[in-house]
Amino acid sequence: MAAIIYVCILSLHRFIKITIKEEKEIMLAYTYIKQGKFELIEKPKPELRDSRDAIVRVTLGSICTSDLHIKHGGVPRAVPGITVGHEMVGIVEQTGRDVKLVKPGDRVTVNVETFCGECFFCRHGYVNNCADPNGGWALGCRIDGGQTEYVRVPYADQGLNLIPDSVSDEQALFVGDILATGFWAARISEITEEDTVLVIGAGPTGICTLLCVMLRKPQRIVVCEHSSERIRFVREHYPQVEVVTPEECKEFVLQSGPHGGADVVFEVAGGEDTFRLAWECARPNAVVILVALYDRPQILPLPDMYGKNLIFKTGGVDGCDCAEILRLIEMGKIDTTPLITHRFPLDQIETAYQIFENRQDGVIKVAVAMEAGM
Repeated sequence: MAAIIYVCILSLHRFIKITIKEEKEIMLAYTYIKQGKFELIEKPKPELRDSRDAIVRVTLGSICTSDLHIKHGGVPRAVPGITVGHEMVGIVEQTGRDVKLVKPGDRVTVNVETFCGECFFCRHGYVNNCADPNGGWALGCRIDGGQTEYVRVPYADQGLNLIPDSVSDEQALFVGDILATGFWAARISEITEEDTVLVIGAGPTGICTLLCVMLRKPQRIVVCEHSSERIRFVREHYPQVEVVTPEECKEFVLQSGPHGGADVVFEVAGGEDTFRLAWECARPNAVVILVALYDRPQILPLPDMYGKNLIFKTGGVDGCDCAEILRLIEMGKIDTTPLITHRFPLDQIETAYQIFENRQDGVIKVAVAMEAGM
């Protein structure tokens, strides 16, 4: 009888262990079901597929306008069934045998770009154009992303950066995407301290671009924005910046610029008329940086532009400056935490999307704790 009881207890113990193990291997993931539909569903916890992979337990994530482009069919290469999300920080849980720069337990930012670090483009710093089949924007677009509890990060030594102990998750949240975008844009802009700089758009990426422009200390910065709430935000947090509406922007910049327009223009709005506004506000021989994503093709009216001799720079974020950005945050030179206006747990991510997409309640950015009910 005792033997039978022992066998029953042992079997029950094994059943409980297996059940707990199975529960731990299932996670919630916000998933691209089809055009127009995201859904929070259960998925298996990811596993290492390559010796250069890492598994990261996501502690904090965010929603990007690019996620909305996927939802509404604006990113044709996005794969239905993938977990969305590419703005995240977390803790390394597991690494492949060839990962050398991070280890389990490390707090890390996750780069929006997947890149090998070895091809022609990576060696020249153009990591957005990495020749690897999963190079460029893969996480949350072509492979599973970070609006979930765990994410597999390919080429972990390239895609993960250590967060300094003094930097919080919220401080580091935007390093791998929109802050890297703004930093890249400012780096290629050729700004000098004598310049007048125009930033079109004061959304999250526009503000990150503004912060990185301010590091270069141009003589004058003008921000163009139509939202009264975002105009108030810019004036409250960056009083040294001049703010205008789109309706008054062209006349204001052309008349007040010492050379008949802005020396450098950043187009970060991606609106119906903002591309044209960008080049019209630029002085002759100016640099125009196209940071925005567009839902529709844009027209380049060369006859109208003849004689302006403008330099256009465009392309995806080359997120190879994340370590430098983290150092600047640690030094107190960049602070994006005012952008976080709303916070939600993962099991309320539908509400978070509704608020973000419809720009409700003065939202700028949403932080999502990737554990339900946190």
